[in-house]
Amino acid sequence: MPATAENPENSYAVPGLERPVSMTIDKWGVPHISASSTGDLFQAQGFSAARDRLFQMDTWRRSGLGELSEVLGKSYVEQDRASRLFLYRGDMSKEWASYGPQAKEAATRFAAGINAYVDWLEKHPDSMPEEFRKLGYKPARWKPQDLVRIRAHGLVSNLTKEVSRAKLMCLGGPDASKYLSKLEPKHEPEVPDGLDLCSLPDDVLDTYNLATATVTFSNGKMEKEPEGVQALREATGGSNAWVVSPERTSTGRPILAGDPHRVNYSLPGNRYITHLAAPGLNIIGAGEPWNPGVSMGHNGNVSFALTNLAADQSDLYVYDLKPGDPTKYRYRGGWVSMKTIEEDIPVAGEGARTSLLSFTNHGPVIKVDKAKNKAYAVRTVWTQPGTSAYLGSLNFQQAESFDEFSAAMRKWKAPGSNLLYADKKGDIGWVPGALSPKREGKGYDGLLPVPGDGRYEWSGFSNSGDFPSVLNPKAGFVATANEYNFPAGYKAPGFEWAERYRKDRIDDVLSKQSGTSIKDTTDLQNDVKSLAVTEILPYLKGLESSDPTTRKALDLLRGYDGVASKDSAEAVLFETWIINVLYPAWAEVMLPKEAAEYLTQGRLIEDFRVVTDSFAEPEEWFGKGGAQARDKLILDTLPKAYDEVSGFLGTDPGRWSWGAAQIHFFQHPLGGPNVGPIPMDGTYHTVRLSVYFPSVFPRIQVVGPTFKMALDVGSWDNSRAINAPGQSGDEHSPHYDDLAEKWGAGEYFPLLYSESAIDKNAETKFTLDPA
Repeated sequence: MPATAENPENSYAVPGLERPVSMTIDKWGVPHISASSTGDLFQAQGFSAARDRLFQMDTWRRSGLGELSEVLGKSYVEQDRASRLFLYRGDMSKEWASYGPQAKEAATRFAAGINAYVDWLEKHPDSMPEEFRKLGYKPARWKPQDLVRIRAHGLVSNLTKEVSRAKLMCLGGPDASKYLSKLEPKHEPEVPDGLDLCSLPDDVLDTYNLATATVTFSNGKMEKEPEGVQALREATGGSNAWVVSPERTSTGRPILAGDPHRVNYSLPGNRYITHLAAPGLNIIGAGEPWNPGVSMGHNGNVSFALTNLAADQSDLYVYDLKPGDPTKYRYRGGWVSMKTIEEDIPVAGEGARTSLLSFTNHGPVIKVDKAKNKAYAVRTVWTQPGTSAYLGSLNFQQAESFDEFSAAMRKWKAPGSNLLYADKKGDIGWVPGALSPKREGKGYDGLLPVPGDGRYEWSGFSNSGDFPSVLNPKAGFVATANEYNFPAGYKAPGFEWAERYRKDRIDDVLSKQSGTSIKDTTDLQNDVKSLAVTEILPYLKGLESSDPTTRKALDLLRGYDGVASKDSAEAVLFETWIINVLYPAWAEVMLPKEAAEYLTQGRLIEDFRVVTDSFAEPEEWFGKGGAQARDKLILDTLPKAYDEVSGFLGTDPGRWSWGAAQIHFFQHPLGGPNVGPIPMDGTYHTVRLSVYFPSVFPRIQVVGPTFKMALDVGSWDNSRAINAPGQSGDEHSPHYDDLAEKWGAGEYFPLLYSESAIDKNAETKFTLDPA
């Protein structure tokens, strides 16, 4: 922030600091913070994050704690109630201890830093973020426990899929589960004794979806998140990360790369880069703006990146209610009372509304169906201490060796994550972490809802100490892209893993490189070669048709190399074909009509391998004469896709381009200023992941990486990063959208670490002084 009449010395008075803290903002908007103690450092981090992201942080806090109605009115009461159901309500001393010895102080000082900036705004109202002016309220002050009690922003994998699988099996029969996704290791879901697959109400997850939804604003009125976005969020909570050993790099130093993927159409993005330096800690990287520390980056000795690990950390429980008394449920031969508490939810303009929150011994009750005498509750690891998303990174931020890092990862609980590691000595490795429930007994595999009568209980937990790990593999690199990666002999923490297309492409490229460079690494992060394309196109080779539109489609796709670049006409046709036309038609062949419609309407193709497996084994999937049925399906659907593309890009395929069909907008929650449109390349199956969800957001990309990093381990200033659309959420800041163009073009900026390099690229310097 440049000097102003209100702030002439470029300094801020911050109550609670022990000594002055210096802050340098580089030309890409990254704050480099230097303090004399870690306590002062975390307080300064809170101040810095609030300075750039206060409205985003305030919204996250209000949404998570269930305090939106207090400022936005009655439209948000139900969302507030839903959020309160999933708050951590356990022992706070155990909670703090789970994140390491410094966690409570870090959170306390971080919250104090946020509050110090809110106090500064009280004295300088002209600097108040525009969103608060438009909505007519002031930012809240934080308590340390606010940072950890909020859980519902994390990922717990398959709750949505449990319901989808049950409904699909109800409509399509007991074997219908295989059309939803491929299970690894190979497994057939068992229907729990006592579960009626057809009994689940359509709105059974509405409350859960509200609790985990983003906040929507429309003139102060509640807007429901589009249907399917929650399933999309769970299905694509993926990422890429890899690490290459010194023997395989051009520099003789390890290289570590990471790019987490999330639903990312909001502005600002959900990652924030910061550099934190104090005696005993000098760490740089990205995390969520409301967490102290960083979860992806390096500390000058070791570096780390993460991807989602498909740990099944949730279950939906179904209860029989006592006739005439819906507050009691059947459990182990008797009737047990739900625990019900009253909470007053303040509502702007009308005082408070009393809301009842009910819990079984498994978790919050999200639905009571009095007509059918049923209730439904969600059990998640969120009720356990230490499961606030990503805060477990505090345990390993000062690690100096693989052994120290691995030991710290035993405390990692949520979300399930693969951590990749590299250090200056040249060691590289992989350590998965998750608090993974143990499910035992017939019919209890976590893939379907279960009766809540006491027969289906978690018998304990596994963690990284029970999982495999890798140190300095013979291949000279380790990669993870959310695929099934547990070797034989280890019980995996779930069955529903990502397709291997991204992982296999990364492995293929790295295995052929002998001197991997940082440029090679960023090129691979931007790679848009789809192995799903190369798996499907061979089935088109011998096909012929008398229909002219079908021939045009065949001719165009036969020349496709699978590279989904922005200028590719073939990519538009292929992706439109498989998502909008082929998949629904394939489902109609495989399933009864109602089941096919349920599987495909408004849904992403969660696992394309079910289609490719059916093409490879047509007799098994299509029945007798399967190859002919497969070929007919292809020929019947291609012209429809060709006509659909012609409808929105014109009839001349020479003018088609994937970048015109798939664009990205960073959308401000209040409607502007938005950033975009940005033409996008890549697909759901490429390393540079890009998902567009045509049934919800026609031709708008909604999932992909906003933050990416490529670290030159030991020569840190040679590292690269990007964070779109910019570091700041302040529309008046030069860092509001300054990185969007680079991000769209697959470009990066230097992630600077040394004092000299930071000084040369400084844009602004100021100090935080003890008040």
